[in-house]
Amino acid sequence: MNDCELCRGADGESVASSLRWRVVRVDDACFPAYYRVIWKAHVAEFTDLAPAERAECMEVVARVERALREQLRPTKVNLASLGNMVPHLHWHVIARFGWDSHFPGPVWAQARRVVEPAAVTRLAVPLARLDLAVHQAINLAAQ
Repeated sequence: MNDCELCRGADGESVASSLRWRVVRVDDACFPAYYRVIWKAHVAEFTDLAPAERAECMEVVARVERALREQLRPTKVNLASLGNMVPHLHWHVIARFGWDSHFPGPVWAQARRVVEPAAVTRLAVPLARLDLAVHQAINLAAQ
């Protein structure tokens, strides 16, 4: 669909993909460890998928979460599938920290504090290493 930003693929730094899904890191200065698992077929709801597809999708979400936990040791990992603005099935997987600008509120709420130095510099590993860890965790699922 030409009017769907997720179908167009302009949604972040590509980390991994298969025939049915892709994983991107969202470019967000406040939340540098923010990933999306996007189902490639344009469906709006999780129940639009067959049971095996739902299981595959959630396995990818779980592997992204596990990689974030292992690499960063965040305070919490947020998982969300809202689709209110873009009705294309996707999951948000976001590492959260007690120091982040919005914690403990949701990433879409009003910021509570200014984070200095920049959030990306506070991560336990550089983004390239984090992306590689996420990629490797997902590839284990495909083997």
